[in-house]
Amino acid sequence: MSATPVIGRIPVREVRPAVEGGRRPAKAITGESFQVTATVFGEGHDAVAANVVLRGPKGRRGPWTPMRELAPGSDRWGAEVTPDAPGRWTYTVEAWSDPVTTWRHHARIKIPAGIDTGLVLEQGVELYARAAAGAPKGRARTTILKAARALGDDSRPVSARLAAALTPEVDAVLARYPLRELVTASEPLPLLVERERALYGSWYEF
Repeated sequence: MSATPVIGRIPVREVRPAVEGGRRPAKAITGESFQVTATVFGEGHDAVAANVVLRGPKGRRGPWTPMRELAPGSDRWGAEVTPDAPGRWTYTVEAWSDPVTTWRHHARIKIPAGIDTGLVLEQGVELYARAAAGAPKGRARTTILKAARALGDDSRPVSARLAAALTPEVDAVLARYPLRELVTASEPLPLLVERERALYGSWYEF
């Protein structure tokens, strides 16, 4: 199995751990966390993001774990993941364009300055409505729809409309259920999860 990533609009490179380029599985212990890292970068100034997906021994999609940039401007992203059962797993890094974060960055600059205010708010309504459609029914979807309605409510001051879309509650839902575009996935890498640590640490790539 090759560790060479799928090259798309947002390339994913140098996924680690990767034992012998992905030809042999990395090893982990049930219930213990380990770090997955990758180089992720996009075109232009749009925001990008990444996540790790684990798949269990029966092909069950495991935890969806957001990654963070390990150092500003480094393009190196990482996340701690935790397999919860022994067996043969795989892990994949997904990278994607984050249009909501891009919009929020521009909105924080343009709206206070009075630049293209109406257009920016309209774009926000459309993006938040799309994000809400991808969130599960219930509190998560309601939170994003409420923010979308606030952005489109021209009876309120512009600053209040923007503030309603940038609350901690909205941030938390968007972090859990982001609007993802141009998703690029690395090749799945093998992971052997054991019940307890082997005698020799050299078995473990990480």
